[in-house]
Amino acid sequence: MVDFKHYTVMRHEAVDALECKDGLVYVDATLGGGGHSELILQKIQPSGQLISFDLDDDAIEAASERLKNYKNLTIVKDSYTNITNVLQELRVNKITGGVLLDLGASYHQLTKAERGFSFAKNAPLDMRFNKDSDFSAFNVVNFYSEADLIRIFSEYGEERFSKRIAKKIVEQRRIKTIDTTGELADLIINATPRIKSSIHPATRVFQAIRIEVNQELTNVKDILEKVLALLADGAIISVISFHSLEDRLVKNFFKYHSQKCRCEKNQMICKCGPPELEIITKKPILASEEEIKTNPPSRSAKLRVSRKLCS
Repeated sequence: MVDFKHYTVMRHEAVDALECKDGLVYVDATLGGGGHSELILQKIQPSGQLISFDLDDDAIEAASERLKNYKNLTIVKDSYTNITNVLQELRVNKITGGVLLDLGASYHQLTKAERGFSFAKNAPLDMRFNKDSDFSAFNVVNFYSEADLIRIFSEYGEERFSKRIAKKIVEQRRIKTIDTTGELADLIINATPRIKSSIHPATRVFQAIRIEVNQELTNVKDILEKVLALLADGAIISVISFHSLEDRLVKNFFKYHSQKCRCEKNQMICKCGPPELEIITKKPILASEEEIKTNPPSRSAKLRVSRKLCS
């Protein structure tokens, strides 16, 4: 049995938002340690159906053991971006209950040294959610152009010293490849001025590289569009995000599809159909103070919820 440590963020808030009912079909697009899935399963007995996705072998092994006594569960080792094809193969036409998306990396991924997500523990540059993928943080750091490094550090990490860091990386890899998280973290420290901050100088760059390696923002856009097409009338989508870039995508997606008019500004006559979503959370739900004390990373989590309107 794999040693899998995982804290389920906003477990009750995210699942309660789904208004789970027996007999309906639900999807947990990010299985992780199985905390959300377990609570959904408890609420949809005896004849509800849950389909849970994950790419991480460790997560699947741990969650499978945790959820082994539930018969109405299907665990799929695949990216949630393939949800349309997977549901077709399972002969599921519509998601009648709802979808839960818990975005970002898990505690297990971030803290397991050999996964290479953290600068706190020296390890090979990796950062892959899917260990079967051939593309890793090593490829980004050692083969991306200086311009592309600046772009991802600025866009995905909102790093103000992107140019300095990218230049230093390119200079260093002319001498030898950058192989480990420790090498990269030291390089970032040496490339940036000493300023008072509550976060490590490498935090934003590591986030940016992780997002690039796993195409996280592209995948969020993709899954939201696919889920919208798969939701039955009245079904709910519940999304937990952990940084401003993800949250902005979710917020704007919900806002756009809840509007009566979605025409381009220069279009004279509105030809839009009725709104597709009803926003349930006008402002995002945040983790409780009690949860933040137990699991400090949950302080950045934001939960947004919408309901599919009758088409």
